[in-house]
Amino acid sequence: MADSRKPPSGNRAKTTAVAGKKASSKKASSKKAVKSASKASANKPTKGSPKRSGSKAVANAAPAKKKRLRDQANKGKRKAKMGDETVGKPIVAKKPKHKNPLPSGNELVRMLEATGVPVSIEAIARHANLKGPKAIAALQTRLGEMVTSGRIMKNRRSEYCLISKIGGIAGKVQGHPDGFGFLIPEDGSDDLFIPFHEMRQLLNGDRVVVRENGVSRQGKRKAALVEILERGKTIVIGRFNLERGVSFVVEQGGRSAHNFLVAKHHRYGATAGQMVKLEIVEYPNKHREPYGKIVELLGEPSEPGMATTLAIEAFEIPNGFPDSVVVQSEGWGDEVREADKVGRVDLRATPLVTIDGADARDFDDAVFAEKTPQGWRLVVAIADVSHYVQVGDAIDTEAVKRSTSVYFPDRVVPMLPESLSNGLCSLNPDVDRLCMVCDMQVTAEGKVNKSKFYKAVMRSHARLTYNQVDAAVTEQDAATRKQLADVLPQLEILYDLYAAFAAARKKRGSLELEIPEVRIQMGEDGHIDRIAQVHRNNAHKLIEECMIAANVEAGSFLHKNKTPTLYRAHEGPDPDRFEELRVMLQQLDIKVATEVQAKPAELNRILRELSERPDFAVMATAVLRTMSRAVYQPEKLGHFGLALNTYAHFTSPIRRYPDLLVHRGIQHIVEGGKPGNFKYSPDQMASLGRSTSVCEKRADDATRHVEARYKCLYIEEHVGDVFSGVVTGVTHFGIFVTLADLFVEGLVHVTGLNNDYYQLEHGGLQLRGERTGKTFGLGDEVQVRVTRVDVDDAKIDLALVQDDEPVDTGAQPKAKSAANKSVWDAAKEKRRQPRKRR
Repeated sequence: MADSRKPPSGNRAKTTAVAGKKASSKKASSKKAVKSASKASANKPTKGSPKRSGSKAVANAAPAKKKRLRDQANKGKRKAKMGDETVGKPIVAKKPKHKNPLPSGNELVRMLEATGVPVSIEAIARHANLKGPKAIAALQTRLGEMVTSGRIMKNRRSEYCLISKIGGIAGKVQGHPDGFGFLIPEDGSDDLFIPFHEMRQLLNGDRVVVRENGVSRQGKRKAALVEILERGKTIVIGRFNLERGVSFVVEQGGRSAHNFLVAKHHRYGATAGQMVKLEIVEYPNKHREPYGKIVELLGEPSEPGMATTLAIEAFEIPNGFPDSVVVQSEGWGDEVREADKVGRVDLRATPLVTIDGADARDFDDAVFAEKTPQGWRLVVAIADVSHYVQVGDAIDTEAVKRSTSVYFPDRVVPMLPESLSNGLCSLNPDVDRLCMVCDMQVTAEGKVNKSKFYKAVMRSHARLTYNQVDAAVTEQDAATRKQLADVLPQLEILYDLYAAFAAARKKRGSLELEIPEVRIQMGEDGHIDRIAQVHRNNAHKLIEECMIAANVEAGSFLHKNKTPTLYRAHEGPDPDRFEELRVMLQQLDIKVATEVQAKPAELNRILRELSERPDFAVMATAVLRTMSRAVYQPEKLGHFGLALNTYAHFTSPIRRYPDLLVHRGIQHIVEGGKPGNFKYSPDQMASLGRSTSVCEKRADDATRHVEARYKCLYIEEHVGDVFSGVVTGVTHFGIFVTLADLFVEGLVHVTGLNNDYYQLEHGGLQLRGERTGKTFGLGDEVQVRVTRVDVDDAKIDLALVQDDEPVDTGAQPKAKSAANKSVWDAAKEKRRQPRKRR
């Protein structure tokens, strides 16, 4: 066969070439590379051949020379092929896109350091040889980004300079309602005190540069404002006020003492007392208050759900989905497509169940366990959100903005559209669902010694609640056991597995920080029905341990495969805050060893000593506050509270974006991908870690804000009532008392204590009367009466009930009597009365 023959070689090849040339001179002349090379060498004699010239020399060239010329031409073609897609074309060096490329941020910093003085943008452009409006605009954008990030600053003469050269400290302003504030430095150094006159032109959240300017009376460094880098807010949520013809808005829960003035033509039809959204038009300066215009009326403060609505607006939580996101999510339909089940492990016959709270609406996880000779097999199936949310699509872009679902007492602001979060992704019972599975082998000692991940299709066999499961297994309730007969055997196996997990957790020294929680239960009319304490039973702890095991395996799997991801990092106690806790505990005769700061097990010993105290909840909270906040980051730093070296969030992709990123990494490896071609780089993961951590904190702050105001709304109906409480805070101006069962905190001002002068002593843990010797300290049980509630600022005023005063502990709402009205209430009523004309 012709195709299988080897090409001719040696002398035979030469003869064939010469014969071919004599047979067809026209064909040979068409080979441009050979022809040009022959012409170039026509006047140059070849070694061992006579000198020839002109076309005759080319025609009679030796076969060896022609081969050499042909090989040179082919060599040039091969080089061109290696460097360019077009075979045979010479390699041409590409010209740079810009003659003078834009300097990087580091280059600009070095340029400013070398200059030694503030520099205008024109001078920087000349130094970098940048010309033309496009190049100048690009330079201006880069410098603006550097100013925003705090690397450099722009002074009032529009010149750029280094913050370090002016002795500046960049940071974020944290205001106080009394008019002063603090600077939280970006370099992590100690806070600086911002006096009232400096705060006149600042708002809470502003990014500024200050310089150190002496020391305050409390020993803190004082700050003098140098420059405002970035304003912290453009929108304000608050109450509209109209007094003596002057209209203004007071920010709800605001951490600054400013009133936002509103011109008559910018009132948007608002009436006194309404809650509004205001857009800032002019920011404050040393001589005037800020000014704005009302852009939306939110409603009356007493409307159901108003506290949540205000928090969503104030914390700028994205609410409502764009049409493109809704259309894309609904395009998946209501049922899993048959094509999407192909290539997955079929777990539909495995009796997986979901166990959640009674009010849960989306179900991320399902569990199944069976006994094995070595211990147990545990299957944790998690909703496969990554199948429906692709990188960079409309749903994904919106999910990045939210990063987490936000749970309020009366509603949920989800990360994903409802058609996915409560529908196709949710592991609802008796329907097919796609899932990502962590299949683990657990030893009798409660350690996972083997695990694997795979994609599967499942069908939940039951939707169970914590109370239901615990009633059946722990309490052995006959009716509940009969109701759960189909899944009861595996539930009992799960409880045996939990006992092993709990023993392993105790052995490794995980922090035992059981802080009592309360839940605000809303009625059908949108008002608060009751505030009840949440009791965690063994079913809660069982699911928690199963999820922790799966999270550990997910983090280890990605780390082993060197795939970029986000780990859940929780560092140990902050040294300064822990020292304050140590001093407080020593005042309570509780010894604190030096190794406590590095070992959760030692903290557990202290918590056990505190568990018998009536103020255990506040003491446990004090321990918790010494901890650094857990964050998402690409470095594997471990989890101090759980005493784990590796930990990643894998189990809640419906409501947390970091979990979705972990799923994408696992899916990439399971499908045979390499770490190098993963869709995310380490730098991108670091950026997502920062943004998701910020969004998580925003969600936590918003929920605490709402809960505090709902508690105030509930207590407002009980003004005049008497409650039992525990002293949970002591200051020079009074004592804070937490009402029993409700976990609502109020202040008994020092002027409301018994007729005496009280001084703070015993390490700041108690107040003592100078004349009577009466003391009020942490953990003291007291009877208090609710005297006043300020819902806007979430403040509750209390008064001690005297020993000889009759106590009515009825919880029925009472009208405010004249005796219970504070000076504040009297002043407000006086303002409402019409003024007499003179």
